Amino acid sequence: MRFRNWWSALWPTRRSRALDLSLAAGTAVFDGVWLWFAPQDFWLPAPVVSISSAILALGLVVRRRHPVGLALFMAVFGTLAGAGGLAPLIILYSLGAYAASRRTAIVITVVGYLCFLAFPGPTAGGESFLALVTFGAAFTALPLVLGLYMGARKQLIASLQERTRRLEREVHLLAEKARAEERTRIAREMHDVVANRVSVMVVHAGALRAVAVRDPERAAETAAVIGDMGRQALDELRQVIGVLRQGEQALPQSSPTLDDLRALVGQSTSAGLNADLRVHGEVRPMPPAIGRTVYRLVQESLTNVHKHAGDADTKIGLLLLPEAVEVEIENAPPNGRPQHGLPSGGNGLVGLRERVVALGGTFDAGPCENGGYAVRARLPLPVS
Repeated sequence: MRFRNWWSALWPTRRSRALDLSLAAGTAVFDGVWLWFAPQDFWLPAPVVSISSAILALGLVVRRRHPVGLALFMAVFGTLAGAGGLAPLIILYSLGAYAASRRTAIVITVVGYLCFLAFPGPTAGGESFLALVTFGAAFTALPLVLGLYMGARKQLIASLQERTRRLEREVHLLAEKARAEERTRIAREMHDVVANRVSVMVVHAGALRAVAVRDPERAAETAAVIGDMGRQALDELRQVIGVLRQGEQALPQSSPTLDDLRALVGQSTSAGLNADLRVHGEVRPMPPAIGRTVYRLVQESLTNVHKHAGDADTKIGLLLLPEAVEVEIENAPPNGRPQHGLPSGGNGLVGLRERVVALGGTFDAGPCENGGYAVRARLPLPVS
């Protein structure tokens, strides 16, 4: 296991492993053969220099993992043993490409260059010092600069790939968040359309059953109210389905009016609830989003009164200000346990809060001191 980890650390991919092994073997053969037959002027014999060059070239197998150590080994061993050829050029390139610090790479290269000037290699021959300075600078600077460029390019590509992966993750998270918000919005709309309308229809159905025998005329009126509410529920359900298919443009652009609110309150009143709607302020058209939210606030609050407070007295206040619309629905303590048995999912007030907050308003709901319950909301109007 330890050998496998070391092997993987040296070569991250099969391609890099094949490249480094073949490069080390080919360079060792080339440098060894070349320095064996090349004319030399060195203190060690040609076979020793040739074998030393092959050993230095074989060190290329660790050029990715240990570029600094390999360059220092070249500076010391290569200078003393006269090892050279192609291997020093590849080592300097690897130093620039894979060293963690550019400053370290430059310092080691300068040290190696000075060692070359102090102890020229076996192939230097009788060249002048000026030629050694010129060719030494060229053959040390060029591979280092190329390595530094390729290293910076690889880091840039890796950075761009990481940024791309991060953006993909962020896009995925945003898509998941958008889907969750869409599911929440759909659930809220379905709750408003189905739960509220059907709850009041159940209340009316209970009243119809109670008066069906002794008061046929009132029973017929109640049945007509149930039919009207059913048709309204179907219309609103079609609007919700239209939003799912076509987007927000499928919503009606008109805003619910005070007459619609009075009709909504009248439906609860006809079901036996003593509800009173009072409007204060200058009556004027509201933006569609504000009007729909006010309508849903009253609708959901009346539904909760039917569910939890039975026929408790309910006051509905609507204050129309120049800069905002304030809504307050307060019901008295329940007279007894409601007889309708309507289920409660506990999501109605949560949906109302989401609607109000989305429009920049404030929402508050809670029990009153007298034992009743109150829902209050303030919706700011957009500046015209």
